[in-house]
Amino acid sequence: MANEMSSRHYLELSQIETFYGKIQALGGIDLYIDKGEIVTLIGSNGAGKSTTLKSISGQVKTKKGKIIMFEGTDITNKPAHQVSSLGIAHVPEGRRIFPRLSVKENLLIGAFSVKDKKVIAKRMERVFQYFPKLKERLEQKGGTMSGGEQQMLAIGRALMMKPSMLMLDEPSMGLAPIIVEQIFDIIKELNKEGMTILLVEQNAYQALQIASRGYVIQTGEIVLEGKGDILMTNERLEKLIWPDCNASSSQKNM
Repeated sequence: MANEMSSRHYLELSQIETFYGKIQALGGIDLYIDKGEIVTLIGSNGAGKSTTLKSISGQVKTKKGKIIMFEGTDITNKPAHQVSSLGIAHVPEGRRIFPRLSVKENLLIGAFSVKDKKVIAKRMERVFQYFPKLKERLEQKGGTMSGGEQQMLAIGRALMMKPSMLMLDEPSMGLAPIIVEQIFDIIKELNKEGMTILLVEQNAYQALQIASRGYVIQTGEIVLEGKGDILMTNERLEKLIWPDCNASSSQKNM
C-alpha cells in the first residue's frame, strides 16, 4: 500500500507507530476502510489489535504516521471526544459499562452531547429495536446483568451516538455461542443499514465470514491482508493467529 494519504477511503491509517512507554506496540500500520464495509483485524493475543483501535479513537497517542478520514480530515492524535463527534464510536474490549449505573443511565451517557430529549428518545428506541432485552431491564444496574447483556448494553451505548462507523473490540469474548450468534447477526444488520464497521475478533473465522476484507496483525505489523473469503483459505492464517500451537481444523468452526 502506498504511504501517500488520500481522501477516497472512509478511513486510512498510514505508517502508524504507537508506543507504551519505550515498548513499541505498532510498528508502521497501513490499513484502510471504505464506507459501508465490514473490515476485520485479527491476530494473536498482544499482536496490537486493541492498540490499533485505541490509536484511531484517540485513547492512545501515536508517535508517527497519519490517520485520515474521508475528505482529508486528519484525526491523528485528536482527543477521543473529537473523534467520536466525527462519527466514530468505539466499543472497547471488556465492555467497560458503568456497573453501578442503570441501563438507562448507561445509554444516556452515549448521547451526552445531545440536548434534544426527543432525539435522545428516538435513538433509544432504535437501540431497543436491536436489543429488546435492554428495554426490559431499563432500571437494572449494569453490573448485575449477564455478560451477553452487558455486551448488548456496550454496543447500544455506542449506537446512542448515532455513529457512521462502529469499532468493536472482541465483542464475542466470554459469551455463549447463541449470544455470539445474536451479536454477529446485529453487526450484519447494522452494516446492511449502511454502517461502516471495524471488527477486532478472537474468533477469526467467524469474523472473516461476515467481513468484506481482513487484515492479520502480528507483533504490531500487518503481515497478511485480503478479502475475507480468500483469507479464510490461506494456509498461513492459523500459524499467524495461533503461533504457539497447531490449530486444528475444528477451531475454524468455533
